[in-house]
Parts: sequence; structure tokens; C-alpha cells
Amino acid sequence: MFLSIIIPVYNEQDLVLQVIGELAALKMPDFVHQTEIIIVNDCSTDQTKENLLKYQAQNPNQFTLVNHEKNQGKGAAVRTGAAVARGDTFLVQDADLELSPADIPKMLDAMHYLRIDFINGSRYLHGVLRPLYSYRRYLANKIFTLITSVLIDVRLTDMACGYKLIKKSLWQQLNLKENRFAFEAELVIKAVKYKRNNIAEVPVHYFPRNLGDGKKFRNTDGFRILLKIFEYSFFVKSNT
Repeated sequence: MFLSIIIPVYNEQDLVLQVIGELAALKMPDFVHQTEIIIVNDCSTDQTKENLLKYQAQNPNQFTLVNHEKNQGKGAAVRTGAAVARGDTFLVQDADLELSPADIPKMLDAMHYLRIDFINGSRYLHGVLRPLYSYRRYLANKIFTLITSVLIDVRLTDMACGYKLIKKSLWQQLNLKENRFAFEAELVIKAVKYKRNNIAEVPVHYFPRNLGDGKKFRNTDGFRILLKIFEYSFFVKSNT
């Protein structure tokens, strides 16, 4: 496996370098013979770009940096990263460290063992310790996940988790369009409808942030995600 780790980043000057360090320290499974890190700076307005350029000058060849000239959103940044990725498998890694890179090897192991094309991280499955966090945020995600599960007839526990591990061959069939946070819903729904019984969930650690800590998600994003759940569930045809 050649793993491309795609990191969309917007205004994460304090954490993005720590993410790179944690990724570099990971021991990947033996079947992962090559990795690359692609960071897509989505027109950050803080020192994210400057910090990345300085780090890159001191650590050449550790990652590829792509810069958006205007802010386009997470989904657009992931697509930009995928377009330049050389690997046969893509992992989406958020830059805010709400999710721990330490969980990546077990996601890879699950994909390899089950011989499937898509692993979805889940913050709600049993098996790891997590701090308590906003009940309203939890409830909204559970409602969205339940609606999605019913509409596409697949039992999910965490549609909106940022950890998505997907084979390039599947990614290329999905024609993804969403630029912002509805990206996760679009990806999950289209992947399941393209090929059923081809997705598994793996429990991951979760260290939630709030708006004061730099959380980007807003209530308006939630309404758009809900609309897109219905759109992609009803108007995207199943392949198998």
C-alpha cells in the first residue's frame, strides 16, 4: 500500500506542525510500503502558511504543500490534495488534533484484514477512552447519522467523523462536489451507494474543541449537511 495522508488546514498555526510530528512518529503496518503527506492550506489568515514554509525549509521532502489563493472549504481542500496524491489509498487527517494520528494504524489494519475500500472513523463506538463534550453537538450528529443510516440502509454510528480512509480506485468513481463540511456526508453516502458492504467503522479517540478554541463548524453548516443528506440519498443512483 502507498498511503497518501491529505491534511486540509485553515488557521491552525498552533497545531499543524504538531500533527506533522505525530504522523512522522507513527509506526505503520508492514503492508504500508510508502507514505506521503500532502497539506492543503485553504488560504489561512494567520501564520499557518508561514510556519509550514519555515518547517518545510528545515525538513525538505517531509510533505508537499499546496496553497489555495482563496478559502474554498474542507471538501475542496481534500479534493485538491487528492488530485496531486500519488498513493493508491487516501487518508483524510484534520489539522486540529481533535482526532489522534495514533488511531491510523488500526484503521489501516481493518481495511487490510477486511479487504474493503472504505474505513470510517467513529467517535462513538466502544473501545477507547474519550472526554465528555457538548451534548447538543453529539445529538445533532447522531440525528444526522440516523437519518443517513435509514435512507441508505446501512448502520452507521458517526457519519461526520473527520477520519476517512479510502482506496483511490473508489474515490475516483464518486465525483465528489461538496466544498465545505457536507463533504463527509457526500463521501459516505456516495461510497455506500456505489458499492454496498464495502465500508467498516473503527473506533477513534476524540479530543473536542469549542468555538473559542478554533472550532470552524457553525449552525448554518448543520442545515446544509441535512439538506445534502437527503439530496445524495434520494438522487444518487446505486451502482451495485
